[in-house]
This record gives sequence, structure tokens and C-alpha cells, in this order.
Amino acid sequence: MMDTDRSPSASLCAALQQLAATAEDGPAAIGVLQTRRLAEEHGCAVGDVERAALASGVLPERYRRNLGTVGWEGQRRLLASTVAVVGAGGIGGWVIEGLARMGVGRLVVIDCDRFEENNLNRQLGCTERTLGLPKAEVLAERAAQVNAAVMVTPHVARLDASNASHLLRGAQVVVDALDTLPARMDLQRAAQALGIPMVHGAIAGYSCQVTTVMPGDAGLTALYGDAVPERGIETTLGNPSATPMMVAAWQIHEVIKLLIGAEHILRARLLMMDAEFGEFGEIELG
Repeated sequence: MMDTDRSPSASLCAALQQLAATAEDGPAAIGVLQTRRLAEEHGCAVGDVERAALASGVLPERYRRNLGTVGWEGQRRLLASTVAVVGAGGIGGWVIEGLARMGVGRLVVIDCDRFEENNLNRQLGCTERTLGLPKAEVLAERAAQVNAAVMVTPHVARLDASNASHLLRGAQVVVDALDTLPARMDLQRAAQALGIPMVHGAIAGYSCQVTTVMPGDAGLTALYGDAVPERGIETTLGNPSATPMMVAAWQIHEVIKLLIGAEHILRARLLMMDAEFGEFGEIELG
């Protein structure tokens, strides 16, 4: 959990309340430049200003199109939340982008790899300029450019049993954006040990799958059992540009629903999508 107990300064609250009082039609709004200016004037982070603004009935303009889905209270919850994204490649890059744009207050990005040329076809953070750079650091920089209110902590590391509790500390949700089954199983075990939900996504060719594994659920074990191969069929079916976007979109929605307390999540259900044939299916997970 982020340190959101720190109270905003009285002067910041007064400035925001004055702004709220000037609204004539609908809620008062505050733009990016004004938010930055208030952060500088009051010696706080941009995220602190946005949280104080929502508490004062002032809407950060960047979230206006979120309100019909998450509402004021949902947006406050998002800004107070921490999500860990494990894997900053094809799926993870789009997940990080979406969560930053929605206003999740803190993102922990974990990936030990660097961008290679074969990533250029699908990975958001991979450009000709970023080849050879650590994926976690590149995605952290991009998220900061998208939304300065989001605090991003990159870890250029491989998550395993020895460091999982440290790397995932404080996260309310963890996103599985990995690319090997053993690593996914290790992540599920770590999330279960910490008592936090894991949103799983995987791709292969035109197809993808997503599910949410809550603490105590069998999750991926119900699907794969205990013995899993090192690589899945994505190595033979390929990784086209759009498939990671497709599964990431569903994972983003699952994360948001978990953070705001929405009822309907993909618990104990594996959703499968095939863009080649336009088909959807479900598998019940024990």
C-alpha cells in the first residue's frame, strides 16, 4: 500500500477548496499544468495533489473519461493502490500503459531482460532507440511521461522464491505478464503466499487467455498440473502485434475491478479468445 496517510498541507487543501467553490456547472476540474504548479508551490508530489483534489471534489481532468466506469470513489481507490507487473515485454508493456493512464497510484515493474530486435513487432517499450536497454527501466520512464501522478518502481531482476516477498511488498494485485510456464507457477505461488490476487494472461498466435487467481484458488495448477514445460506453444505459433494488446486489455480491466471492489471478475474461469476465428470460450478451473 502506498503511504497515503500523509495529510495534504492546509494551504493545498485551501487552494483546492477555493477551486471547488468556483465551479458553476458540474464539478471543478484541474488540468495537468495546474496540478504540477500546485505540487511545486506546496512541496509535494503530483499524486498528492490529485488525491487531495479528489477528496475536495475537484476532478483531475485526465480522469474525466474514467468516471462513468469507476466513479469518484473508484478513482480515489486507484490513486491509493499499488500493482506489481511482472514482465515488461509484449503483454506487460501494454498493461503498464493502461494502468498508468487509469491512474493507479504506484506501479512496481519487474523484468530482468533488455530489449532485442525481435521485440520490435509487439512490445510497447521497444523502439530502435531503446534496443539493449532494460525493459523495466524503459517502461518506468514511459509511464512517468504518461502520468506524473503515478509512482513507478522498476526492478531489473528475475522474480523467484528468494526475492518475491521483497519485490511484491505492498502490492494489492500482481499481474502475470511472463512468458514461461515455470515462471508463471513461481509467481502464482508467491502471490498465494502473500495473500494477493494474481491476474494471469498468456498469448499464442491469434489466441490468448486470461484469468484471475484469488488467494486459496488452484488457478494455473488446475489448468497445467504440477509438471509444466519450460516454453509454451507461443514459440511455434508466434507473437503478432495485436494479441498482446488483446490480452492486456482484459488484464487491465480485471486489475481495475479488483482495486475498486467490483463484483464480476474471472475467478475460477479461464477466458480464451481466438482472433483468427472470432471465438470466445471458457474453462472452469477448480
